[in-house]
Amino acid sequence: MRFVLASASPARLSVLRSAGIDPLVRVSGVDEDAVAAALTDPTPAELVTALAESKAEAVIPAIADEVPDAVIVGCDSMLSTQEEHGPEVVGKPATAEVAAQRWKRMAGGTGELLTGHAVVRLRDGAIEARARDHLSTTVRFAEPTDAELDTYIATGEPLAVAGGFTLDGLGGWFVEGVDGDPSSVIGISLPLTRKLLGRVHVSVVSLWGTQATS
Repeated sequence: MRFVLASASPARLSVLRSAGIDPLVRVSGVDEDAVAAALTDPTPAELVTALAESKAEAVIPAIADEVPDAVIVGCDSMLSTQEEHGPEVVGKPATAEVAAQRWKRMAGGTGELLTGHAVVRLRDGAIEARARDHLSTTVRFAEPTDAELDTYIATGEPLAVAGGFTLDGLGGWFVEGVDGDPSSVIGISLPLTRKLLGRVHVSVVSLWGTQATS
């Protein structure tokens, strides 16, 4: 059996490799805006979980022939912060201007990092079982100086990650702590993934030491 990661995230790949699994990586190419638009007034948890499920499902056609006995894992993360008008859920900033605005609001406060997870179990190329869930972890942000923030944003790192920060990269200097699962903040929760694998009758220890072939 092979573990397939339906994500291009180097952070998720690193977490899995450090935890004993070298997955096959297949990028889903899912149109996240289209998935979100198809949902009717979703909660933040429903949105990230639906996106994770869409990513896992999208790679099934290719994987079913390539690796007929596999577990496919999709993930998606967003940051929920409390604003004057109520909770606001944000993904990747994409631009330096947006990243700077978000950090100005987040500095010295907290946010809820929501990570959706979905697992699809294939046997002989056919879908045998599915499981999905989400996890919320509280992130406590530091207050970087203007110079620190400008330099951090100039690296480009916060532009392509959920919420505009990382825990395992340069952004880790500006995170005071987390209340919950740190691996979820990085992008894939090891405890939740283990539970979801269990729901599709796969023991995570059976996947330790498996190697990607491409």
